[in-house]
Amino acid sequence: MRFTFRLSLILACPSLVVVSWAFADVDLSPVREEHVMIPMRDGVRLSGYLYFPPGDGPWPVLMEQRYAGLQDDGTRKSFAQLTNGGYVVAAVNFRGAQKSEGTWVGYRALGWGELQDGYDIVEWLAKQPWSTGKIGTFGSSQAGFAQNFLAVARPPHLVCQYMIDTGLSLFHEGYRIGGTVRPERFKTMDAVCRVPQHNRDLLAEWFRHPTYDDYWAAEDCSRHIDKMNVPCFTVGSWYDFMNVGSIESYIGRQHRGGDNSRGRQQLRIGPWLHGRFNKSNVVSQMKYPENASFDMPSHMRRWFDHYLKGIDCGVDKDPAVTYYVMGAVGEDSAPGNVWRTADDWPVPSRETSYFLHAGGGLTTTAPTSADAATTILADPDHPAEIPKGGFPGAQDARPFEKQAEVRTFTTEPLAEPVEWTGMVRAELFVSSSTRDTDFIVRVSDVYPDGRSILIVDYIRRARYRDGFDREVFMEPGKTYKVAFDVGWLSQIFNRGHRIRVTVASTGAPFYEPNWNTGEPLTIEPPERRVVAKNTVYLNAKHASRVVAPVRPVER
Repeated sequence: MRFTFRLSLILACPSLVVVSWAFADVDLSPVREEHVMIPMRDGVRLSGYLYFPPGDGPWPVLMEQRYAGLQDDGTRKSFAQLTNGGYVVAAVNFRGAQKSEGTWVGYRALGWGELQDGYDIVEWLAKQPWSTGKIGTFGSSQAGFAQNFLAVARPPHLVCQYMIDTGLSLFHEGYRIGGTVRPERFKTMDAVCRVPQHNRDLLAEWFRHPTYDDYWAAEDCSRHIDKMNVPCFTVGSWYDFMNVGSIESYIGRQHRGGDNSRGRQQLRIGPWLHGRFNKSNVVSQMKYPENASFDMPSHMRRWFDHYLKGIDCGVDKDPAVTYYVMGAVGEDSAPGNVWRTADDWPVPSRETSYFLHAGGGLTTTAPTSADAATTILADPDHPAEIPKGGFPGAQDARPFEKQAEVRTFTTEPLAEPVEWTGMVRAELFVSSSTRDTDFIVRVSDVYPDGRSILIVDYIRRARYRDGFDREVFMEPGKTYKVAFDVGWLSQIFNRGHRIRVTVASTGAPFYEPNWNTGEPLTIEPPERRVVAKNTVYLNAKHASRVVAPVRPVER
């Protein structure tokens, strides 16, 4: 059947101006769908879609904010399913995105500034006659970021949240990962904007702020953790570079949030890729035991039933932290591939250095050579290749590792299983022929058949080695320490496997190239590009290493 939905121009008064609006055939019955334009404090109206369960209400409301489209068939069906159990679902686009009015400014209108769109949406929803006044929020990635902004704004009717693969700081976890820039990636945001030129204007504004300054602080929720004051369930994924945002959100809210936040957070981390309803046991090229799956829709229902309806389902008594310890797949009796619980995060571990050796070895013994080193060329016009798209975790990394300007460092086959659970840090001693360049570090689990399954990786732009609030360029030929976090993980490397650390300076198009000039960052490729000759030192004086969080293996 064809559904005809209403475009309601909601003004300050309760009366509606209704315009006929037809959509593609999708049977959502018995759920009713309605398109609304929600007024903000400055008069701009944001496009939203409401999904009503059958009956008369009133109902609690589940709200998501995002810039991505809301009207593909799968998205509409997923929102309709969330109404089961008696909820109104409200999905609202950011200012300037899709059909929303106003100027596209990314996340800058969501939080605690002059514009507070998230706050205004929540309070509008709370006042509607079909609403109980209790609002919960949900969503992943962009909608996870939006929830952190909203929590800082503290609308009175926000009761609880459910974040998936989220972030706190747009500079650190979004636009400027490791200090790099991604203009080609963010040019594609033209497609979500009501006025595409607004995106190009915003991109130009970003490039006028090359360091972390007050401009970027206005999009950093970590500076306002103390204002967050609602219970939140946070989902993180081991195969996701944004896992750092999920974990830091939990840690901050649990320990430094408001009275209604501290001690009322929960965190679950599993062996998954970035996304929302993809938390199954099949992850890229890996098939984990079925216990790795997480029935998120059912758990979301329990969470919201408790906090929005007062149902004593026990969800608030669940462990604060539940995390999946990954192990080898397809190997009988391999340790790992189990869920563990903890009172908090991170769990205790022993920091253990794994040193990079000439010839490609990786051991816990420091090198003794006086002058060992390896050289990597970083050619921005002929970079090593990592395909664009999402982080290529849970895949065989050998296609990248075999490229000419990539170096691997690998242990001997392990005599006994080894567990790493926590944050992996890199400490490289380097020099370059140029004033600026990049360094990438990866960790993978090498199976006996040679597969090198990528777990975590990260990048650091050398000009930001002393912090993102300044640019400190290298003097060609001089040795520097470049230290950075590579990522969180929980992995048991099985007996007979090997642990591998990979180092490179390019990985395009996933990591857009550094032009290696040390000149101001630009949106378009500059005419002048430089091939950097980068040296990574592997000797007694300058012993490059990763620092791993080693724990005893539980049988």
